[in-house]
Amino acid sequence: MTKVIVTGGCGFIGHHVVEHLYLNTDWDIIVIDKLTYASKGYERLRDTECLNNDRIKVFCYDLCTPISEGLKYELGEDIDYIIHMAAETHVDNSIKDPVPFIKNNIMSTVNLLEYARTLKDLKIFFYFSTDEVYGPALGETMYKEDDRHKPTNPYSASKSGAEQICVAYHNTYGIPLMRVNVMNVFGERQHIEKFIPKVIKAVLDDDKVYIHSYPCKTKSGTRFYIHARNVAAAVLFLMNNGVLGEAYNITGEAEVSNLEMATMIAKIIGKDLKYELVDFHSVRPGHDIRYGLNGDKMMEMGWKLPVGFEESLKKMVLWTIKNKKWLE
Repeated sequence: MTKVIVTGGCGFIGHHVVEHLYLNTDWDIIVIDKLTYASKGYERLRDTECLNNDRIKVFCYDLCTPISEGLKYELGEDIDYIIHMAAETHVDNSIKDPVPFIKNNIMSTVNLLEYARTLKDLKIFFYFSTDEVYGPALGETMYKEDDRHKPTNPYSASKSGAEQICVAYHNTYGIPLMRVNVMNVFGERQHIEKFIPKVIKAVLDDDKVYIHSYPCKTKSGTRFYIHARNVAAAVLFLMNNGVLGEAYNITGEAEVSNLEMATMIAKIIGKDLKYELVDFHSVRPGHDIRYGLNGDKMMEMGWKLPVGFEESLKKMVLWTIKNKKWLE
């Protein structure tokens, strides 16, 4: 039986990947997660009925600690794939307190790579990175794979550093590396600290939405959004079609400004949007206005988004309204 480890599998994107693998493969899935505040315990896996399942095992473990002999015994030596998604991800938190981000995102990756070196039959070590490692994409810039990294905040710097360590382990020790850089992800069960669920809650509560904008406060920042299940589908596509040693951009369908996104959410809910454009960037220089990735490489391989952006957003907003516990 094929066996895959998913780190951070209790988190937002991670649990969508676990669910997608469960529904679309017959693999045994091992989740490793240290259950920080962002995971809400096992609640996401419970909600998707991926807990207490014969094909899914879950271990609560902090990967900042080298993998213990006891955990190695439980994991076994017959691991086919490792999908490394575990990370501290919230940019604002990294600006307030950078050290935990650097320690966690670097050392968890190093410890997992050291474990991977012991696996004789490992087929792919799949590293999950971010568009933010390239820094702000001003104007109409769209970064290609392997463009130079220029991270501007502690979170993106920690992800860039971990990504380059993965490359070094591939070159030095032959770790079968494949890596992706992903744009802004949204979907069901996203943490309330993120923009889209925060807007949903504000609109439902008739509160004002504060929107990240340029210093002029007349134009909001932009993002390329992609649903988490589309990301999960892209991961499985690359595991079947990607080339070891390569990097791939998983891109959103269309560029949407923060104000456009908030307006769309309010329209789906059926309420007026109360908002204010705020210049976060001047007081928090590490909070970038725009990111952009070029997705031609995957499209030329035959990749297509399974579900379009507007349909994904509508389904997610309506689902969240019916499942308001995820707005708590």
